[in-house]
Amino acid sequence: MKQAPRVSYQLQGVFFVLLGAIAFSGKAILAKLVYLEYPLSVSALLVMRMGFSLPFFLYLLFRETAKKQVPEPWSVKWRILGIGVLGYYISSYFDFWGLQYISAGLERIILFTYPAIVVLVSAWIYKAHVNGTQLLALVFTYLGVGVAYFSDIQTGDARATTIGSLLIFGCAFTYAFYVIWSARIIPKVGSAYFSGLAMQSATVLVILHFIVAGNDLTEFFRLPWKVYGYMLIMAIFTTVIPVLLIASGLKRIGSSNVAIVSAVGPLATIFMASYFLGESFGWMQGIGTAFVITGVLLIGRKIQRTAPTEAAN
Repeated sequence: MKQAPRVSYQLQGVFFVLLGAIAFSGKAILAKLVYLEYPLSVSALLVMRMGFSLPFFLYLLFRETAKKQVPEPWSVKWRILGIGVLGYYISSYFDFWGLQYISAGLERIILFTYPAIVVLVSAWIYKAHVNGTQLLALVFTYLGVGVAYFSDIQTGDARATTIGSLLIFGCAFTYAFYVIWSARIIPKVGSAYFSGLAMQSATVLVILHFIVAGNDLTEFFRLPWKVYGYMLIMAIFTTVIPVLLIASGLKRIGSSNVAIVSAVGPLATIFMASYFLGESFGWMQGIGTAFVITGVLLIGRKIQRTAPTEAAN
């Protein structure tokens, strides 16, 4: 297959990551709607999310495995399984747990402290180059995040806000390492194969966690119909589709640029939270939004000039 021009290929990555980040942002909104509809536990919420999305990822895994002439060695498979547990089980658990304490808008703002972790860890451990555009984009995006955070933190229960914020920071920290490690293996195995296998390991642990914790399995059969609808939407539109989009973006533009472009997530969440949940959106959130948009536009105009290691699937 003829490889696409480098710049076009990388701009595709920016577009995929933007769409993926916006879709991921809807997860927080749907989780809050579920919590409002029914007091579902964090474990049960994760089981339903992973269970509804599992058939799609199983199909991906079987399809991509059949394409491979030489099976991936188990050393590679174990790495993917471990990364999947980190990104789709541990990180997701922190996220849904924290959403029980804080608003969806604040959750997304704190979660997007992860780009700084990605850029700094990549520069420290892997000696990755951080260019001036990335630094300027980080300044704009985090200035915007800071303004929006300061506005939100002034209201609400201080103790609950602190607990929820710490949990979401745990999500950001673990997700940052997921982004770093997955970006190093996706170009070698393909985004679809990686996503399919990684999701399997996370799903198994989510279900085991639910069973070992002694939860009541019959809980899943007495939920309001709206909960099933929300979870199906969450599985398809805020899990399966964005996972594939982000994985494709990682292959094209690398973890540092994915982290920065994904900063559009807080914007999407703030607008959706205002519309669907009635969360306030004031002038300070507007200023923060403008700064984040500026950062995203900066990184979109000047992509790192590094050639991808794999052509598009």
